[in-house]
Amino acid sequence: MMGAVAKPTIGIVGTGAIGGFYGLMLARAGFDVHFLLRSEFSAVAEHGLQVNSAVHGALSLNPVQAYSAAEDMPPCDWLLVAAKSTSSGLAPIITQAAAPGAKVLLLQNGLDVEDSLREVLPDSLHLLGGLCLICVHRESPGVITHQALGAVNVGYHSGPASDEAARMALVEEGAGLFRAAGIDSQAMPNLHQARWQKLVWNIPYNGLSVLLGASTTPLMADADSRALIQALMAEVVQGAQACGHAIPPGYADYLFMMTEKMPDYWPSMHHDLLHKRPLELEAIYARPLAAAKAAGCELPRIEALYRALGFIDRRNV
Repeated sequence: MMGAVAKPTIGIVGTGAIGGFYGLMLARAGFDVHFLLRSEFSAVAEHGLQVNSAVHGALSLNPVQAYSAAEDMPPCDWLLVAAKSTSSGLAPIITQAAAPGAKVLLLQNGLDVEDSLREVLPDSLHLLGGLCLICVHRESPGVITHQALGAVNVGYHSGPASDEAARMALVEEGAGLFRAAGIDSQAMPNLHQARWQKLVWNIPYNGLSVLLGASTTPLMADADSRALIQALMAEVVQGAQACGHAIPPGYADYLFMMTEKMPDYWPSMHHDLLHKRPLELEAIYARPLAAAKAAGCELPRIEALYRALGFIDRRNV
């Protein structure tokens, strides 16, 4: 089907580890991909993008269609937004780079990240959420290390698609872009539930990597941290259920076993701490806690972790 229609123009907003990896994979698959960069613009414009992948080998893209301002970009049919959930001022950038009726795919961690963006986007744009199951980090400007995994699961949030069939068609189109680039991608009928599922991993591992100064392998090797991870996971499942999202039985155990088999990995929050960036506490902790509380459910361990991280975050300036 892809061959019958003109390939879409794809824009990447936030070319860090996530945006750089998926953008490079899509460009290598023959898509017309345009990258918006801030601090790394000159490095990438000059030397291109490089991904050192344990899965795909050493990959590079040079030249890169790189831009330092959204107004210089061509109108994009799909915009992959991979900026941090702590980033401000995304809406004007997206609006500037979007073709009429564009699909905006938000590749961010946390709960309700789409809601805050939707409020400030034009009604004519479709907003979708993408959940990236990937071990990837920035090594240096324009250089990305990819250790494992890589799937992106896609769901529809809001926009002009009026019925379920139209929404799912767009979700399938988005998943199809990734599949064409050799990336596993599933359509998700319920984006909100999927975001809770992703928190089952993000809440324990991101927070504990910062609090305990440890990557996944040592966290999984110690009896106390293992017990704490499992208790935190169980609380996320409890919170999700209180909010009306039944997490599949055994899902937390599956993620726990998956992490056991993964190469040693420093979660993104630890990299944020290291580079003195604000931690994504609002999206990953505050919103799920508030949603669960509104449903009459207290999550004391997650609350304690959130408070400790808030202290660390405020001192890390």
